[in-house]
Amino acid sequence: MQSAAFTVSSSPALPLLKPRRSLVNNCFTARCGSIRASSTRQYLEASSNVVFPRLSWSFSSSPSLLRPWNPLPPLVSETKIDRFEVRATAVPESAGEAEKSNSLAKTLELGLLFGLWYLFNIYFNIYNKQVLKVYPYPVTVTAVQFAVGTVLVILMWTFNLHKRPKISGAQLAAIVPLAMVHTLGNLFTNMSLGKVAVSFTHTIKAMEPFFSVVLSAMFLGELPTIWVVGSLMPIVGGVALASATEASFNWAGFWSAMASNLTNQSRNVLSKKVMVKKEESIDNITLFSIITIMSFILLAPVSLFMEGVNFTPAYLQSAGLNIKEVYIRSLLAALCFHAYQQVSYMILQRVSPVTHSVGNCVKRVVVIVSSVLFFQTPVSPINSIGTGIALAGVFLYSRVKRIKPKPKTA
Repeated sequence: MQSAAFTVSSSPALPLLKPRRSLVNNCFTARCGSIRASSTRQYLEASSNVVFPRLSWSFSSSPSLLRPWNPLPPLVSETKIDRFEVRATAVPESAGEAEKSNSLAKTLELGLLFGLWYLFNIYFNIYNKQVLKVYPYPVTVTAVQFAVGTVLVILMWTFNLHKRPKISGAQLAAIVPLAMVHTLGNLFTNMSLGKVAVSFTHTIKAMEPFFSVVLSAMFLGELPTIWVVGSLMPIVGGVALASATEASFNWAGFWSAMASNLTNQSRNVLSKKVMVKKEESIDNITLFSIITIMSFILLAPVSLFMEGVNFTPAYLQSAGLNIKEVYIRSLLAALCFHAYQQVSYMILQRVSPVTHSVGNCVKRVVVIVSSVLFFQTPVSPINSIGTGIALAGVFLYSRVKRIKPKPKTA
């Protein structure tokens, strides 16, 4: 009796069905193979949703192997079953170009704002110093600056250049202390500018980080890191060296600048202390606008009481002053004063406080150098070294301020 050998061949489309060795019982081998192939096929179709071609087997009397017979073409080709391709959708080049152009536009806008911030500050200090040299009434000059700022704020709200705020009574009560220290800070700055050189006033104002650290520790409980304390040492040492060699030094100008540091940093500490609730917070430009109006209301009666009505054309003419020049330079100083503070808050909305602090340090350098060149201020080498050390300390402070103390592990 002629025996037929049955062999099950595996298709490349079914990688899980491996060829099996021939057993002694060929019939048993064929049946087991068909059962396992069928169960494996059903499992693969149920788990991966892959459709396998149905193969039927035909028997022939010849001693040949089992031949697969498929009267219909397979639903899925064997070559496609073997290959699984993953294609990523290409991002249009226009999207990347638009993102780059948008980033470039924001960078140019930020650079323009920094340039305007420095430019307005330079012209404010120059015009303000020119007015205070011939008109030694800092309270009246400061009140005029707040008056011009109040007019600009009202115009801004009237023409919807900035949204008019809705302020509650509780918010106004919280802003009043800020307006008071803001008024004193600008008043003391003008008093110092009227007594000493612009460069020396701004050298002393480099001590602001020192007052910020002390006041934050006293009222907010924010203890400085060792790096912050270390950065304050060159600031204090540089200011002391510059003060000892300053040609225009006098105590009135020195203590006025120091009082300006104290009041300005008190404003920053108070703003952190009272404007903490999210529902009561307002944006920086609106806060500055309200503070400007409040400062004018607070200082106008004080200026009339302390210095009288001495800004009239008759008084200026009797004092031998050029009325037109005094009025124009006072107006320009007031416009630059309000403009540079507005731009400063606009920059603060776009960058981090650390970046703004570094920019403020660079601004102080620019103001000192420009005032020395414009007014031909005599500066000794030791004075320049002291100023440089103080400003380098301010820059170092702005950098190490980002270093956070490591949390204590239990």
